[in-house]
Amino acid sequence: MPLALLALAVGAFGIGTTEFVIMGLLPDVAADFQVSIPTAGFLVTGYALGVVLGAPLMTVLGTRVSRKRMLMLLMGLLVVGNLVSAVAPVFGVMVAGRVIASLAHGAFFGIGSVVAADLVAPQKKAGAIATMFTGLTVANVVGVPLGTYIGQSAGWRTTFFVVAGLGVIGLLGVARLVPEQPRPEGVRLRRELAAFRNVQVLLAMAMTVLGFGGVFAAITYITPMMIETAGYSASSVTWLLVLFGLGMVGGNLLGGKFADRHLMPMLNVSLGALAVVLSLFTLTAHNKIAAAFTIVLIGGLGFATVAPLQKRVLDQAAGAPTLASAVNIGAFNLGNALSAWLGGLVIAAGLGYTAPNWVGAAMTASALVLAVVSSVLERRSTISRGRLVAQHSPEPVASPAPQR
Repeated sequence: MPLALLALAVGAFGIGTTEFVIMGLLPDVAADFQVSIPTAGFLVTGYALGVVLGAPLMTVLGTRVSRKRMLMLLMGLLVVGNLVSAVAPVFGVMVAGRVIASLAHGAFFGIGSVVAADLVAPQKKAGAIATMFTGLTVANVVGVPLGTYIGQSAGWRTTFFVVAGLGVIGLLGVARLVPEQPRPEGVRLRRELAAFRNVQVLLAMAMTVLGFGGVFAAITYITPMMIETAGYSASSVTWLLVLFGLGMVGGNLLGGKFADRHLMPMLNVSLGALAVVLSLFTLTAHNKIAAAFTIVLIGGLGFATVAPLQKRVLDQAAGAPTLASAVNIGAFNLGNALSAWLGGLVIAAGLGYTAPNWVGAAMTASALVLAVVSSVLERRSTISRGRLVAQHSPEPVASPAPQR
């Protein structure tokens, strides 16, 4: 794997810490601003919606500069957003800081996915994408638990100052290790938008929204769920997030490995298993050991879908992958926003802190249905093309009989 993938992973580490560290700090932030837990959940929803809107916008703007420079600018946005969050005097400013930081997310992973895939041979593209996303998963093993610990010990504002520092390190990593690349030529907005006429591209993005969104339905409210339902202390949330991160790392690597060989079967198995585990989490959340084990499985199965879903979009939008890749990153976060909002609704309705698990299970099961539909349509399309080729193939000419 090229060294430039390490730089992309470093940037992904900073973004991953930014995105997920709020999960462990949600009660602290809610108490400081004197808002309810469901209201504090808008810090997750706002970030996710910022990714959805920012991914296509920043990607289109990025066609005017080199990919390396754009990646550096995106890391700069990440730094600014976290500094705004760190000094926010009121909850609204805190949300604004999260949105500013989120503008870097979609375009970084979208452009980074294209760069990573271009750096390796065709049969290694999913593995290269997974390598970049390893930074995101490792953030959940190191960055998020450490940020949670710092926030609970020194105040949540300190955590966001530290995360801003991670953004600076990510910027320097991209500047140092990613080779200078020319501005992408031939990228036209009309051509990029044409990729969205492909039903398979739309189905893949819908699978992204529903499939990974199921993970966030449970994880957004993991802190109050584990404290109030499982009986863990607030300090134990740190190592529970480590377990979630370890699951993510393993699932991401397995997903990248098998997606290069059997993409759709890998996706079907991981989505089906994830739906079952999220359903069971409603029960296992009442037992400390079972809850911890389930959290590992949710992280592993959830991230086993990431590289396959991203590669599915790149494959189906092969002629114009840049915008489609970034929009699909937005689709991940649209699912995050939707599930966090729905999870907050069921909690506010008095259904308890485990109710979001049912929301997640339903979303992931819906993604599995779409995956099956996508496979059936692809199989029919392949058969139709085969028949069309056969109909237009010239009849074989019989060889003349040999002369005696």
